[in-house]
Amino acid sequence: MELHSHLNGHDQDAFNHVITHLKEKHVRITETRKAVISYMIEAKHHPSAEQIYRDLLPAYPSMSLATVYNNLKVLIDEGFVVELKLSNDNTTYFDFMGHHHLHVICESCGKIIDFVDGDIPTIKKEAQEQTGFEITRAQLLIYGLCPECQEKALRKAQ
Repeated sequence: MELHSHLNGHDQDAFNHVITHLKEKHVRITETRKAVISYMIEAKHHPSAEQIYRDLLPAYPSMSLATVYNNLKVLIDEGFVVELKLSNDNTTYFDFMGHHHLHVICESCGKIIDFVDGDIPTIKKEAQEQTGFEITRAQLLIYGLCPECQEKALRKAQ
C-alpha cells in the first residue's frame, strides 16, 4: 500500500489501521475509498457528504456523490465514522472516531466542537451494567450556545 504522503505519522497509523481492518473484512479498497478515509482522518471539521464530494472531486473527477455516501456507510458500519444529525439542520455531518470524544453543538449556529472526555469508557461500562447490553459504541451530543452566539444574544438583549 502506498503511503498517503500528506498524512502525518499519527494520521498515517489511523489510515493503515482502517485499511487493514477493511481488508480483513474483505472490503474492496479502491482509490476513492482511500481518498474518503484519508479525508475523514485529516478533517478537523465535521464535513457533510456534499462537502467531501466537492473537496475530492478535482482529484477524482469520475467520483460521484453516491460513491462518497457508499464509502461513508462502510466506515459507519465498521465503527470508524459517526453520523451527526443536528436538530435544526437537515444536513448530516460526519466525524472520524479515532479517539473517544463527545460533540458539543451550538443550538444557534450549528457549530460542532469535539470535547475529549475521559469518562466515556465509564459511561459505557455503567450503561452495560445497568441494562445488560453489550455496548459497541456511544454517541453523545451535548447542546448549548457557543461563545460567539452567547455574545450576539448579549448584544441583542442590551
